[in-house]
Amino acid sequence: MLEVSARHEVAGFTLDVAFAAGGGVTALFGRSGAGKTTLAGIVSGLVRPKAGRVVLDGEVLLDTAAGTMVPARRRRIGVVFQEGRLFPHLSVRENLLFGRRFLPRRAPANMAAIVELLGIETLLDRRPRMLSGGEQQRIAIGRALLMEPRALILDEPLAAIDLPRRAEILPYLDRLKREMRVPILYISHAIEEIARLADTVVVLEAGRVAAAGPAAEIVAGLRLPSLAPRDEGVILVANVERTMPGRPTLLRHAAGELAVPPVDAPPGTPLRVRIHARDVALAVGEPGRLSFRNRLPAVVQEITRRGDGEVLVRLDAGGSAILSRVTEDAIDDLGIRVGDPVTALMKAVAVEGY
Repeated sequence: MLEVSARHEVAGFTLDVAFAAGGGVTALFGRSGAGKTTLAGIVSGLVRPKAGRVVLDGEVLLDTAAGTMVPARRRRIGVVFQEGRLFPHLSVRENLLFGRRFLPRRAPANMAAIVELLGIETLLDRRPRMLSGGEQQRIAIGRALLMEPRALILDEPLAAIDLPRRAEILPYLDRLKREMRVPILYISHAIEEIARLADTVVVLEAGRVAAAGPAAEIVAGLRLPSLAPRDEGVILVANVERTMPGRPTLLRHAAGELAVPPVDAPPGTPLRVRIHARDVALAVGEPGRLSFRNRLPAVVQEITRRGDGEVLVRLDAGGSAILSRVTEDAIDDLGIRVGDPVTALMKAVAVEGY
């Protein structure tokens, strides 16, 4: 459990926040300048706030009122920045092992497991200049893990990486979350990363906590309209029902069956599904023969008219929220009202499963 409260002022900017985070991945989400990196510095011990308190698993790391300030080197919180910050004159192996010399005792021989986890077996004898951006970030994460951290802070680790390399590293972050079981504070302004990795989301706006809660609720856009008005979406959790080579993977959700692009996972595996509001069409009555492979029965819960000719419709599908962004004309022509039964239509290729 991580408990944080802090007030800090710098260059006319005021950070004033308080939140608590359990295990798994807690995402600090917000625009650039919202205070995410400053807050990470306070938690890690790199920034001393004007006033604050940080408690990790019952241990007080910071309490300005009591005069407590545990130095960063003794907090055992691993930090990975946007740039890997690797030593260019050292090999990958030497970069990985660099921090272990500062441990109070010889660390157990867990390097092989971390190397395998991050898929860097073939990189150990290379120098950083020979690595891609995604590979460098994996090395930086491995170095932090070899310090045996009690918690890990990833400060926008994919921000400086191009889209193909982000797709390359995200599966490793997924695996890190599942297998290492180290509490992670993940900082990002990319909703796609948050949707994929986060268990809990803390939204920062202008140095304040604007919203906090389970990722599925926050990412649904129900509390996030001002930050991502054109990228609303939801997270559903469904179980793999059937996989076939070269065909969509079929998932089972309380609302019905979902087809997603092929996923390599055995039946019964729980899978996160990200559905964008822009990809959800609505039908009243029997849709008939259409190319939409995903058709979920739902009930209209809320209709928000934005004044720009578009409407955001919130649906209940098997107890889960789904969002649909359609035109006002479509809503008026179909006569859709709150409480009406509808069918949510989605192409299989538009549903992201991970």
